[in-house]
Amino acid sequence: MKLLFVAAFAVFALSALDRADSSAYDKIVTHSRIRAKDKGPNVCALQQVMGTKKKYFSTCRNWYRGSICGKKATVLYECCPGYMKLEGMPGCSAVAPIDHVYGTLGLVNAITTQKYADLSKLRPEIEGEGSFTMFAPSNEAWELLDPEVRSGLESNVNIELYNALHYHMVNKRLLTKDMKNGISVNSMYNDLGLYINHYSNGIVTVNCARIIHGNQVATNGVVHVIDRVITAAGNTIQDVIEVDDDLSSLNSIATASGLIDKLGEPGQYTLFAPTNDAFDKMDSDVLERLMSDKEVLKALLNFHLLNSVQCSEAILAGTSYETMEGHNIEIGCDGDSLTVNGIKMVLKKDIVTTNGVIHLIDKVLMPDSAKLVMELVGDSQNKFGGMVAHLGLAAAMRPNEDYTLLAPVNTAFTEDVSSMDQRLLKITLENHILKKKFLLNQLYNGQRLESIGGKTVRAFIYRTSVCIENACMLRGSKEGANGALHLMKTLIKPAEKTMFSILNADGRFKVFLSLMEAAGLTDLLNQEGEFTLFAPTDDAFEGMSQRDKALLTSDITALRTILLYHLTNSMSIGGGLEGGVTNLLKSLQGKNLRLLSDKSGIQVNSVKVEDADLMASNGVVHTVKKLLYPADLPVGSQDLLSLLRRLISYIQIRYVAGYRYVDVPLTFMKRIITTRVESEPEITHVTRVIHGEPTITRLTKVIEAEPTITKVTRVIEGDPTYTKVTRVIEGDPSITTVTRVIEGEPSITKVTRVIEGDPTYTKVTRVIEGDLESEADLKRLLEEGTTYSQFTRVEGHPSTIDIDTEQITKVIRGGTTRRVHHKKILKNPTRRRTRGVIRQ
Repeated sequence: MKLLFVAAFAVFALSALDRADSSAYDKIVTHSRIRAKDKGPNVCALQQVMGTKKKYFSTCRNWYRGSICGKKATVLYECCPGYMKLEGMPGCSAVAPIDHVYGTLGLVNAITTQKYADLSKLRPEIEGEGSFTMFAPSNEAWELLDPEVRSGLESNVNIELYNALHYHMVNKRLLTKDMKNGISVNSMYNDLGLYINHYSNGIVTVNCARIIHGNQVATNGVVHVIDRVITAAGNTIQDVIEVDDDLSSLNSIATASGLIDKLGEPGQYTLFAPTNDAFDKMDSDVLERLMSDKEVLKALLNFHLLNSVQCSEAILAGTSYETMEGHNIEIGCDGDSLTVNGIKMVLKKDIVTTNGVIHLIDKVLMPDSAKLVMELVGDSQNKFGGMVAHLGLAAAMRPNEDYTLLAPVNTAFTEDVSSMDQRLLKITLENHILKKKFLLNQLYNGQRLESIGGKTVRAFIYRTSVCIENACMLRGSKEGANGALHLMKTLIKPAEKTMFSILNADGRFKVFLSLMEAAGLTDLLNQEGEFTLFAPTDDAFEGMSQRDKALLTSDITALRTILLYHLTNSMSIGGGLEGGVTNLLKSLQGKNLRLLSDKSGIQVNSVKVEDADLMASNGVVHTVKKLLYPADLPVGSQDLLSLLRRLISYIQIRYVAGYRYVDVPLTFMKRIITTRVESEPEITHVTRVIHGEPTITRLTKVIEAEPTITKVTRVIEGDPTYTKVTRVIEGDPSITTVTRVIEGEPSITKVTRVIEGDPTYTKVTRVIEGDLESEADLKRLLEEGTTYSQFTRVEGHPSTIDIDTEQITKVIRGGTTRRVHHKKILKNPTRRRTRGVIRQ
């Protein structure tokens, strides 16, 4: 018994070691054997693409789909590698005989390769001593070889054909489990490299030729049958694009981007190389923009480059691969054609190089990082993109400035939105375009973001979602050359009013607002913050009398406890709630609110939310038709208990005699201090200074209606021909227009005009130096052109002298005389000598 246990353990250990050392190819063969177990021992199930001779040890994915590369596949049953049929026996019950490499070529039906070994005089070598690995092209592979190339080999069998067969050989035995992905081995022709790739789907390639029948062991090596004749690879990817005339545009971009040398470095790359025709199809403006930005060129080229070798024969279905730009592309197949992102675009495949493989494509792959922000708009947001373009918002976005598009999906644009007034729609869509670029990982809770329309929208971060105001994001954010795009479920509605203003304007919350006022909490609805309010409508207080209200407001602590249970000190948007689970929110009262969001809507403490996400500048309002109350909070008053049970029927409120509500500290309330300053306003002095020689020769200033100026003083500094003129008008003058004219070349270098004070009378004083005996003397002075520079002060009422605006002008200019008529003649003038002062 003990020996039996030891033997069983040894078998288990060896089998485990064998599994650990097995390759993806070996595993896929094992799965094929299991699928065919009812056909007998050592039988493998294969899939053959209909209409072709291609056969595969298939993956589970392709097996259950019944197709390969989108083409229907039939099931074949063949002997697994290394086994053969015996007549009259089920399955493949015999192990194939082991022979030298030459003989083994016949066993695996590589007849053409065997024949060429004879012709090239290779046969003695592969029949003799040694340990060789031969990658033997199948008969069909030789048929697929270019006839001109094949003819050249057959015409020079001793050199060309011999060398070609040597390039298919390695001077050591390599089983598929030894062929690690990405290794290179030296061939027997000038030690030129053979490049091995081993894929997770069980495909093994040598210079992109697929092993279709592997591990046929020989006495002096092993034979693997491959699906094509392989050619020597001696150039790097850089070498190929620099010498291929059809890739000159790509070469220019690689050079301008600074990545050309990278394509010559050792590595495992796949390059999807656009031809010149592919670049010619691009819009010239786009190409010019790309060429002007080195970083964008880098992104463009790296988007065509994979950091792994993907041979066409390894692609059996669409698979996503990360590019060196950072974003993924999908490589698939459609029959014999390769596809990129679902599009047939590969013109020539499997150009093998020493550092990877090249596939020529007829279309340029444009990464998001090389696109302008409006080019990021996809099919699911094309309504948004169309409206933005139609309303002129796209044209206003500059290529050299950054933006963020908050793009609602097409379902957000209902008939009501589409029929909206164009001006209002434009304002609405402006709120969906932000100034600056904001990536998803740059957003934080409460962040203020400015739109191109000047409005501010807020970001709210939740465990499973990110929301902008009332609208939450969907998966699919993109980053472009000058901006970012985020998909939104709904249209954004920026907040413009406080919670109080919303409730007050609505009209359904009169009772709630009156209770908030009674509790001294109204300011809470107006103050800055980010609150969530579950606002009970007047329906929640149906049947409550004035006596009930008086009872409720008689205990401020109880009232505040109830009301503050309806508020939280955080923003909880409906879309931010995690669906299907209970979301706990701590109220300002201290107890938790329980929120549940599902397809039917939102519930808070099992109460249905009627209207969700009414956005306010200081929070969000959700309306309910029931008063909320903590289920575990007792009541100590029978009267209050009776009232609450009438208003709240969805829970059973407990009564605890003598229970008293605990005061809730109002630490969340902000004190608003208003300062009113009362004082005499400061007098403003206005000074106008003119330096140098003025170019204005005449200035007319007209003041109409009742002037508010109570005192005007004109001061002339310097050395003028007159020193000061002051004209004061007392009483209620009938003159409504005053014209002030300054002409000629003034010698004034500085003029200061000061307006100040609030006098109730006006006074004009005119002083004449000299002897004036009578009114006639004054009249004579005016008529004969008295020098007004001698006039210092004139006192009296202006109505006594008739001096028109031209005369005033001449007074200011010191010009020629003019006859001035008195409005009033003195009745009894008295003759007296005076020092030039006349009083009337």
